[in-house]
Amino acid sequence: MEARTRRLRNNEILRRMVRETRLSSDALIYPLFVKKGQGIEEEIPSLPGQIRYSPDTVAKGIDLAQKAGIRSFLLFGIPEAKDETGSGAYAENGVIQQTLRNLKMSFGKDVCLITDVCLCEYTSHGHCGIVHGGRIDNDTTLPLLSQTALSHVRSGSDMVAPSGMMDGTVTAIRTVLDAEGFSGIPIMSYAVKYASAFYGPFREAADSAPQFGNRKTYQMDYHNSREALKRIQIDVNEGADSIIVKPALPCLDIVFKASQRLNVPVAAYSVSGEYAMIKAAAASLFIEEYDIMCESAVAVFRAGADILITYFAKELAGAIKNGDIG
Repeated sequence: MEARTRRLRNNEILRRMVRETRLSSDALIYPLFVKKGQGIEEEIPSLPGQIRYSPDTVAKGIDLAQKAGIRSFLLFGIPEAKDETGSGAYAENGVIQQTLRNLKMSFGKDVCLITDVCLCEYTSHGHCGIVHGGRIDNDTTLPLLSQTALSHVRSGSDMVAPSGMMDGTVTAIRTVLDAEGFSGIPIMSYAVKYASAFYGPFREAADSAPQFGNRKTYQMDYHNSREALKRIQIDVNEGADSIIVKPALPCLDIVFKASQRLNVPVAAYSVSGEYAMIKAAAASLFIEEYDIMCESAVAVFRAGADILITYFAKELAGAIKNGDIG
């Protein structure tokens, strides 16, 4: 080891002083699941430690995370009933719309509420778009995604995150929001969403598994990196204010390339499968959960991410406060 590097590592304070990668809890986003109903606080079997709330109880989850140092949240809704057009996604009194109004009354500007804009949790077939003749109809889906985003913003969303991977989504949403006087609301686009096996626990948590086929016709082939960079640039050109790459750890190469090319923030989503694997391995005493959690998060930021969406947000905020990864 180079002598000067060794000297800098001889002292704990010095080691922290010269770290190349530094984390802040302000760069963490905590996903939360909200189910239509009342009095719901149930642990999600596929995501140990994560809770499924209802609109009247989700403030408890926000409060706990806020006390840990988290201020930004990504909300996913689970409706009471589903239909072919996913009408619960844009209903005036839908689960997310109720949740936003409740949370804004409770927390005001002290939290940043980001809403997932997609139809898969709300459609009876479980796909992210309208289905005609067994195929996803991209153009018919766009107005419904725009309507969903607008309903979220009217209810109090601070930022919308379209995740359905429909072509032209960012343009469609930006056009509608601007026309309705919401030009100041940013769009965080799921520009790179691979057709990944890492999403399994999420689909159980959000009850959003497709009822036929798969999503490979509109999500991306994980063999492709140039396609990812092309899609990122398209979304930025359409008006995306930041972009998401998911899953996180299997896509660190994409995070790095995007961070080198873009002038907008890059978020990485450490998805449910990544979280569940760490939890399962730790429960079997194969790994130290805390250490793996910290190392994985640092790797994402070291690759160039500006933002990390993670189910470990609260624990990571604690690790940052303790100086273990800050």
